[in-house]
Amino acid sequence: MERPELRGTGLFDLTGKVAIVTGAGRGLGRVMAVALAAAGADVVCTARSANEIEAAAAEIRALGRRAIAVTCDVTDETACETLAASAMEQLGRIDILVNNAGMNIRKPVLELTGAEYTQVLNTNLNGYFNCSRAVGKYLVAQGSGKVINISSIMGRVALANQGAYASSKGAVEQLTKVLSLEWASANVQVNAIAPTYFETDLTRPLFEDPDRNRFITERTPMGRWGQPHELAGAVIFLASDASSYITGHTLVVDGGWTAW
Repeated sequence: MERPELRGTGLFDLTGKVAIVTGAGRGLGRVMAVALAAAGADVVCTARSANEIEAAAAEIRALGRRAIAVTCDVTDETACETLAASAMEQLGRIDILVNNAGMNIRKPVLELTGAEYTQVLNTNLNGYFNCSRAVGKYLVAQGSGKVINISSIMGRVALANQGAYASSKGAVEQLTKVLSLEWASANVQVNAIAPTYFETDLTRPLFEDPDRNRFITERTPMGRWGQPHELAGAVIFLASDASSYITGHTLVVDGGWTAW
């Protein structure tokens, strides 16, 4: 195995790599897509909304990197296969997959319908499975690659009204471990990131709710919400040679929440 540059920032250099980021049009997905580009990667931005991912791709091109926008519903197996094939055709290779597309329906279990529960799991879990399988065959064949699954602290702790979301994220962490075992011999590392509450457009209603904001702030040892840029280092680390001997791990980025 080639030894990476150990001086300076060489360990974190993604020049020449191609990343696919799902849910890249807004929120943490867009932040991670731009962070990977800033570290040198070319990026495939994908989500269901064409306008959002086109804007994300334009931001990445402004950094001097190649970027394409490909619409994809991750719950559709065929669409995920098409996404991977498009990346290979237009950018020539795939090195990094960030499974980030997700959703949440916050309701007590007795009020949560079966259809709503299934909808959350189809996106948050089955979508990760579909994309991992579609992209994974290229990574395994080339003998290198990184898969980064975005989990949540809800994958290991629980709160009321999070029955569907917490179930999906707990399963994502187990899927991460299984894939890490199956692909380890092909030099493909599969890890996860478990963020806490980050201040984004998607969490704006919680942030603006005085009671919820106070609960989250007081429950977090660092006494504040995460800021989107604070996830950049974690995704670059797991996408780079700096994490070449780390697989099957979930990196918690939570301001100390799960240290209680």
